[in-house]
Amino acid sequence: MKITTSQLRANVDRILDDVLENGTIVQVERRGRRVRIVAEAPRRKLDRLIERSDFIAGDPAALVHIDWSARWRP
Repeated sequence: MKITTSQLRANVDRILDDVLENGTIVQVERRGRRVRIVAEAPRRKLDRLIERSDFIAGDPAALVHIDWSARWRP
């Protein structure tokens, strides 16, 4: 949908609701150039987690005292 800045100003709430609800892409023309209004996909909470590969879940001292003798094969 292409609109002018005047149309955007007059109907900003309705236009933004349409973008969010229906995924409509709005192009606003100003001074011969176009600006797009596009809704972002919602982010999942898990996407915000930071990967920590050096993290140990549990008691680190328990790792020191693991008995591997039954599984170890020379």
